[in-house]
Amino acid sequence: MAPKPLDVLKFIGRSSKRIAVSLVGGLFVLGGIAMLVLPGPGIIVIVIGFAILGTEYTWAAAALERTKSAAETAGRMAKGGASRVARTVTRRPAPDPAPMDEPPAAPAADLSTEDNDR
Repeated sequence: MAPKPLDVLKFIGRSSKRIAVSLVGGLFVLGGIAMLVLPGPGIIVIVIGFAILGTEYTWAAAALERTKSAAETAGRMAKGGASRVARTVTRRPAPDPAPMDEPPAAPAADLSTEDNDR
């Protein structure tokens, strides 16, 4: 028995939202992955893509939580590394200045033997 046209329209209406969410969310995730090696805010775009996909898929909501925790960990590591570098740089002694006993060297004279007046 063939489905009724009204049932087909209802199915398309219900599925169109899921298809649209899948396409848009997937494009955001793929674009964010590309931005990890290209210029752009890759992690932010990936998070947005998982948030979009999470409206329809539970696995995407779980992936969003994992991505958020990974981003927080990376942020803490970056802050810790930056402060460690700052402490290391401030502890280094300043280099000794060059001795000023000798006057600066004069530029070398042009000693070419070529005569351009001929």
